[in-house]
Parts: sequence; structure tokens; C-alpha cells
Amino acid sequence: MNTAVNFFEDFAEITPITWLVLFCICAFVVVLSILGKHTKFNTKAIVYGGLCVAVAFILSYIRLYRWPQGGSITLASALPIFIYAYIFGPAAGVMAGTAYGLLQLVQDPYILHPFQVFLDYILAFAAWGLAGFFHNNISLGIIAGGLGQIFSSFLSGVIFFASFAPEGMSPVVYSIAVNGTVLGTDILICLLISMIPKVRKVIEQLKNQVK
Repeated sequence: MNTAVNFFEDFAEITPITWLVLFCICAFVVVLSILGKHTKFNTKAIVYGGLCVAVAFILSYIRLYRWPQGGSITLASALPIFIYAYIFGPAAGVMAGTAYGLLQLVQDPYILHPFQVFLDYILAFAAWGLAGFFHNNISLGIIAGGLGQIFSSFLSGVIFFASFAPEGMSPVVYSIAVNGTVLGTDILICLLISMIPKVRKVIEQLKNQVK
């Protein structure tokens, strides 16, 4: 029971400002869904994007493990963004991933340098949009998006987190080990869940409905 409670205890860390941002996103989505037929732009993509970002952000606080210098193993928090990119394409996926990264930056920042912020909070999450290039195979999309995120965070680790490496360990090896373990596990969870037949069926049905 205590273990289950620990998974959700990080929800207490969500600041009022972040709750306000999430509320605004959800409110914006509701308004667009009501007015969608009367607007000239593609409200469907925006509505689904806002919902996926919000769900991904909430899932990011169900943490199975948290690395002290940033990065967590979560309950498939990236999966909603991967699904969104798979359905709506890479450009939409990049935008959703970037929005998610900005929420993470507001809520739980670990800042050493402006370029480190770009690598860890902008480029890394925007890379999830790579899943949109694999519109016929979400598994390959998740792998591509995950590798993109890991590579961006790997660069950040080598450049800005070298001092955290144990004595005698190369910063390159250290960054590969940390990001490969933490982010790699997080992406693997997304991949495994997406391969469950019922989940895959729901994803494909959703894809066919929004076309």
C-alpha cells in the first residue's frame, strides 16, 4: 500500500501556477471543441493536442523512479504525445512535445545553462514528434522519438553534467549510462504498453476516427 502511495506523492509538488496552466489548456480545448465547426482552422488537431499534453503532464507525476539531476521513470507519460504525433504527424508532435517540455520547465526545472535548458526541456521533448514520421508503425515511431530524446539529453549530460560522473568514469559513458537507463526505461514502458493488443486497437481506431 505504501509503495502505491509513493507513486503518487509527487502530485503534491505541482505548483498553483502549473495547475493554472493546465486548467487554461483544458478550458481552451473545451472552447475549441464547442466552436470547432465554426472556425476556419483545424481545431481537431489543437483539441487533441491540448488533451494529450495535459494527460502526459499528469502521468509524468506518477513516478516509478526519479533521478536527482532531472529525469524520471514514469507511467508512460510520453505515450500520449507519441500517439498524437502518430495520428497528426511530426509537426504537430513536435509542437505538443515542446509544449510539454515548457510545462516541465515551469514546474520542475533543473537549470545549469540556457543551452542545457534547450537540450533538456525543448529539443529532447520536441524529439517525441519524430514518431509522426512512422505513420504506419507506432512502435518504430516510439523508438525513433525515444532515441531522439535520449540523444539530446546525452549531449546535455556530456556538456553540462560531466562533473557528476564518478571519479575515473568518462562523461560520455556516464551520460550514456544515466540517460540510457532512466529515459530508456521510460520509453520502453511506452513501447510495451503500445504493443498490448487492446491498446494498439484503440490507437488505430482513434487514428481512423480523426481522419
